[in-house]
Amino acid sequence: MALVLTEEQSMLRDSARGLISDKAPVSHLRALRDNKDPTGFSKELWHSFAEMGFAGLLVPEEFGGSGLGFMEAGVVMEEIGRTLMPSPFLATSVVAASALNRGGNAAQKAEYLPKISNGSLLATLAIDEGAKHRPLQTALQAVRAGNGFKLSGAKALVVDGHVVDLFIVAARTSGSAGERDGLTLFLVNPKAKGVSIERTIMVDAHNAARIELANVEVNADSVLGEVDQGAALLDSVLDIGRGAVAAEMVGLSDEVFSRTVEYLKNRKQFGKLIGEFQALQHRAAELYVDIEITRAATMKALQALDADVVKATSSVAVAKARAGTTATRAVQEGVQMHGGMGMTDQFDIGFFMKRARVCEELFGDANYHTEQLARARGY
Repeated sequence: MALVLTEEQSMLRDSARGLISDKAPVSHLRALRDNKDPTGFSKELWHSFAEMGFAGLLVPEEFGGSGLGFMEAGVVMEEIGRTLMPSPFLATSVVAASALNRGGNAAQKAEYLPKISNGSLLATLAIDEGAKHRPLQTALQAVRAGNGFKLSGAKALVVDGHVVDLFIVAARTSGSAGERDGLTLFLVNPKAKGVSIERTIMVDAHNAARIELANVEVNADSVLGEVDQGAALLDSVLDIGRGAVAAEMVGLSDEVFSRTVEYLKNRKQFGKLIGEFQALQHRAAELYVDIEITRAATMKALQALDADVVKATSSVAVAKARAGTTATRAVQEGVQMHGGMGMTDQFDIGFFMKRARVCEELFGDANYHTEQLARARGY
């Protein structure tokens, strides 16, 4: 399949770009941070997102969504990356919607997917428990009790965790941390007895939280998928999230590159435009090539997810690893070429650098994914 957007995908991109660039430029994120906004994103803008059909992009038409694919979700994520728009789109409309659509039973889908589609329900995946992304190290315990389970443990870096209406919690119903078998996903109400939530102040001014569960009771209907067999579902949902984050980092990298090139064309040093210096031209050209290769790798991963999520793991790992290193390079070059003012808070490049660092860690950094690729090939 060609690594270019179709006419319909281009129209979707233009629609998303028009809304996001108009309503959520970087100054929008800055204002939310400076005002210490308790929500961390604009509810009004999210409602506009839902009205335009973005919230239900991956929700099947029978549940009120658009029924589009991961490639289309990546198109929207790339536009979000260009302005660093804080939004529940990744956690709710991509990750949670995919988990419910792939693992939910008929009743669960009917209850939650229409609400995700119309923007009235926010949900997120609670997976990591340590400083690094290690899904199989899940230790949060789910012990059988009566007709259900009791959950005890903690989760860190739960995206949008302090504002959601539903947690999808990865827990261990058997075995021990590090084992693949014994993982189960549960639907948990944030307002349930025993759930405590602490908002995490993120360096990139986006939303995350730490949650603790102390003997939280859930019934058997709260199980998403099969008991003890949640690893496969979790793998597919995480790969979908990784592809989306890679797309966001492509947009972030491209925007930083555009801003940097514009600066090179206007800034004078020693009586000359600094863009005339060959050394800076070479660095800009190499960064451009790096971004385009990463864009191609990300599009390939999203196409692979649309074709068969289970078989897309390697393509997604390549895309996520490349996107992380490319975004890091883009923001570093951007800061350096802007000189001293690139390090100031009054200048926007620093916001891109901070977001790139968080996205690099989210759902696994480059080291994690290169290690997964090596293991898959028997190294």
